[in-house]
Amino acid sequence: MSGNILIIDDEIKLLKLLGMILSQENFNVKEASTARSAMTMLEQYDFDVVLSDVRLPDAFGVELIKSIKTKYPQLEIILMTAFGNITDAVQAMKNGAYDYLVKGDDNEKIIPLVYKALDKVKDNKSRMVQQVVTKGFDQIIGKSPLILQAKKLAEKVALTDAAVLLTGETGTGKEVFASAIHEGSDRKKNSFVAINCSAFSKEILESELFGHKQGAFTGAVKDKKGLIEEANGGTLFLDEIGEMPIELQAKLLRVLESREFIKMGETKVSRSDFRLIAATNRDLEDEIKQGNFREDLYFRLNVFEIALPELRERKEDLKAIAKHFIDIFSHKLHLTGVQVDPDYYKALEKNDWKGNIRELRNAVERSLILMDNNILDAESLPHYSEKTVPESDSLSIRSLEKIHIQKVLQYTKGNKAEAARLLEIGIATLYRKLEEYGVK
Repeated sequence: MSGNILIIDDEIKLLKLLGMILSQENFNVKEASTARSAMTMLEQYDFDVVLSDVRLPDAFGVELIKSIKTKYPQLEIILMTAFGNITDAVQAMKNGAYDYLVKGDDNEKIIPLVYKALDKVKDNKSRMVQQVVTKGFDQIIGKSPLILQAKKLAEKVALTDAAVLLTGETGTGKEVFASAIHEGSDRKKNSFVAINCSAFSKEILESELFGHKQGAFTGAVKDKKGLIEEANGGTLFLDEIGEMPIELQAKLLRVLESREFIKMGETKVSRSDFRLIAATNRDLEDEIKQGNFREDLYFRLNVFEIALPELRERKEDLKAIAKHFIDIFSHKLHLTGVQVDPDYYKALEKNDWKGNIRELRNAVERSLILMDNNILDAESLPHYSEKTVPESDSLSIRSLEKIHIQKVLQYTKGNKAEAARLLEIGIATLYRKLEEYGVK
């Protein structure tokens, strides 16, 4: 995956060095030494990731992030600081930065971090395409009894204001169901606000949920609305709620009981009328026994539980879901006239899909990259394991794996880090296999 990268830094030597490092990874790199020239480039080119110094001659990088994200929300921004200022870093994250780096100390982290940021851009674009194609309960694909039952329950509860708890393994589509319930409710004209509770520290998660007043903590330079307030009249979706720190669970419980909350650093009580949907891949009853989750909050959340089935339990839906992703990624990769061999779907059915729909989506995308002659067949799929085949077949399997790796390297134009990501193996494993197969 080639990405378009903009580097902003007034230290010209460092700017050129970073440009050279990223160019060697086959990224398309542009350089700017001022905020003004950077904004001009952003208007002229379609960038994916921006690396910005925190101290620029004509702007403060932390505030520049906010300006860029407001105008170009699809971008991911990585802040670079020479001082390791935690206050600036926290504020940068609040302003929309993907992450931050300390110059010099974190040089080896730049390439992996850029790839992770590109992955997020990629996922967001994929989600945007999916949202254009489908909306509401039409997003939920499949006719198996288990998914139809879950969909029927979701359609019924959508007409109420009851709290909903979505349970199931990672990748089963909990956010899709939450969005569909919102779209099927009387609240659909108002905001659907989502947050992953496992993605933030306790302090940042509290600020994101409840908001804060200026000066509430170091780095709180202005008042901030929390998601509870943003969801007023709409729906608040708390993903991975089992990861929420237990101190915040008590505060959330009070909000659910009274619809009142207090922002960090404030004494005035605010109100918000929102509908709560929560999701978890944990067994909350077991978490209660271990003292990790409040029982009273569990009962508040579990007014209406919908258990989402694993993909391996509804393999009759695999073909329809795969077709859906083939359409999405064909559009994204500018592919036309893709033909699908029946063996392709048979090969999909042999997998247990422990990552569920998310894993299937990634497999379809990779197979479209790897296919020959615009035909998706079993060999387009990246799953070859020497452990699962007879010894007599090991030579052919090794040959297939070698060809597979060569195709991915060809697609990534020799970028080994990106190839390892697409192959879903570690970079050290890739180098070992390259040496083993004599691939350069």
